[in-house]
Amino acid sequence: MGMNRREFLQILAIASAGGFVLNSNESYAASDAARMYDLPRKGNVSLLHITDSHAQLNPVFFREPEINLGIGAMSGKPPHLVGNALLKHFGVKPGTAQAHAYTSLDYVEAARHYGKVGGFAHLATLVKQVRAARPGALLLDGGDTWQGTGQAMWTNGQDMVDACLQLGVDVMTMHWECTYGADRVKEIEDQLQGKMDIVAHNVQTTDFGDPVFKPYVIKEMNGVPVAIIGQAFPYSTIANPRYFVPDWSYGIQEDHLQEIINEARGKGAQVAVLLSHNGMDVDLKLASRVTGLDAILGGHTHDGIPAPIPVKNAGGVTLVTNAGSNGKFLGVLDFEVKGGKVKGFHYKLLPVFSNLLAADKDMTALIQKHRAPYAAKLDEKLAITDGLLYRRGNFNGSFDQLILDALMKEKDAPIAFSPGFRWGTSLLPGATITMEDVLNQTAITYPYTTVTEMTGTQIKTILEDVGDNLFNPDPYYQQGGDMVRVGGLEYTCEPNAKMGSRIQDMRLNGKPLEASQTYKVAGWAPVSEAARDRGGEPIWDLVARYLRNEKEVKVTQPNVPKLKGVAGNPGIV
Repeated sequence: MGMNRREFLQILAIASAGGFVLNSNESYAASDAARMYDLPRKGNVSLLHITDSHAQLNPVFFREPEINLGIGAMSGKPPHLVGNALLKHFGVKPGTAQAHAYTSLDYVEAARHYGKVGGFAHLATLVKQVRAARPGALLLDGGDTWQGTGQAMWTNGQDMVDACLQLGVDVMTMHWECTYGADRVKEIEDQLQGKMDIVAHNVQTTDFGDPVFKPYVIKEMNGVPVAIIGQAFPYSTIANPRYFVPDWSYGIQEDHLQEIINEARGKGAQVAVLLSHNGMDVDLKLASRVTGLDAILGGHTHDGIPAPIPVKNAGGVTLVTNAGSNGKFLGVLDFEVKGGKVKGFHYKLLPVFSNLLAADKDMTALIQKHRAPYAAKLDEKLAITDGLLYRRGNFNGSFDQLILDALMKEKDAPIAFSPGFRWGTSLLPGATITMEDVLNQTAITYPYTTVTEMTGTQIKTILEDVGDNLFNPDPYYQQGGDMVRVGGLEYTCEPNAKMGSRIQDMRLNGKPLEASQTYKVAGWAPVSEAARDRGGEPIWDLVARYLRNEKEVKVTQPNVPKLKGVAGNPGIV
């Protein structure tokens, strides 16, 4: 890649602003800055992959988890590796920009050094650069794109639809998109005709089993027919309210997927990939049981995995990938196809460091246009945080703890539950918490806060149920989120125990919870129609009021359970 002096100085300025230490020699410094994004094509079929952007149009801080436990056969294997264990497994050098992108190690110091990640304007620049070397490359979106911010919620996802069209997305599948309701999703699909395809083989009508979306599309790239098959989140009507899509059914539908793969191959597809929102553990199992897929480009569990996992099956090998979240990564998969078959591949997961990528002007203008009507509300300053606020992790995060503290205080409840959502950005110590930051953790279409009287037995049942969703040894029974966040209540969790036995020694104020005694529990995001009909203050209003009163957040260690039976698990830092 050639570079004149002016271009070098521009890159040097950008890199220095991001805290990157470049070689003092001009030619070497230019090479250092350019190396990360200099990715020559290594095949004749190229697929670019983003997933789980959660409506983050602007650069953000996002801390990767320090705990992502693998249970049973999944222990010690990707994606259940964190920190140094992940770096060692994938051969990533500690202390590098890539190490920061993939782990939570020395997060605050590293985040201040390398700067923010993502941002669709910066991502657009990278997409254009990578595509320029790959004629005909397809950009695939794994879903959870239209939801995650106040702005997306207020525009019913339109800001993200427009941004994805500007970015050049060719094909997408979905999950949280469906919480805008069936009518809105189909309305957007009509907008996208001839511009972008929504694919999901596993979504049918509940009456006659008719397909709701196209199961797949075949696109020709450099003379090679490529099938992109869609797999929407299988548990959408369990994890989210069914009333949003009352006439749609989901599921993993392994047998149907095999039929679709065979059909696409029968129509001449020389490459077949699954654009999945299953979660990585489900994708790994699925890859071992179906044949004819060259790769699964996965999402939902927000795992930034540096290299594909090859999975053997009766028909050969399927590559399984996952491309992180929040616009933080761009996956690039090149296939070498000869004689109608894949002969080789090359994969790179590129971290999107906004300080090293210039903002695309057209995308910047679009982002500013959508933000303008809401800017004053989003920019409201609520409080200051004295420590790191983050969400991601199996059991709790400091931003989750803030929400729990707000619920307990504002609802005068000794116990609070908050959903184990994996979306939500991070804030560094000393940052101002704005309304936008609160909405980045809470912006959903069923935000109602609740207060419920529960017995000790009911509380244990809820915790056991969510724990099984997270730690069931069979991936097909997992739903891909994290453990419900718990405020006020202390307990022990044994992830490897059998269902019904994982939650132990529950205590409130040091005293054991009584099975038959009733306790006041605050919460939010109920999935039932009855809860919707009762209404309830939106969680963001409650948290904003709490923050305005507190003015400064004293970040403490999040309330996490005592873990049992997981010593030495490489899914814990």
